[in-house]
Amino acid sequence: MNEAPPRQLLVSPIKNGTVIDHITAGEALNVLKILGITGTTSERLSIATNVVSRDMRRKDIVKIENRELMTEEVDRIALIAPRATINIIREYRVVEKKGVEIPSVLIGVVRCPNPGCISNTDEPIESRFEVVEKGLRCYYCDNLITRDIARHII
Repeated sequence: MNEAPPRQLLVSPIKNGTVIDHITAGEALNVLKILGITGTTSERLSIATNVVSRDMRRKDIVKIENRELMTEEVDRIALIAPRATINIIREYRVVEKKGVEIPSVLIGVVRCPNPGCISNTDEPIESRFEVVEKGLRCYYCDNLITRDIARHII
């Protein structure tokens, strides 16, 4: 008879901050990049990759102490981890839990890979992408990003 292994905490709880759970397996480091966390910043982090998940088979988890995410940061995370959940922690308790949503339009979030696009010139224009079924379409030049979206996140 096979017994299930005992449940264990992989990382310790945080007093205050944000836990990003249900990140697509292998994307935790891209989430840190999106948040501008390089290892030289002052945030205290816990990162778990390829954690066994009932719903996803494998997932990543990122815990950030003493930081609550802004809406635009959550929007960026949604691009590479559409099933992620954001948990706001205060005094060791989850006080808010929300899923991520990819907005229909992304402004100033993604850089157009087309070097000739007006959004890549010295014009005072922010990049603008429409979220379509096949990926992200540039509003200015119609360039379509279908793969490696994390590479293009500003």
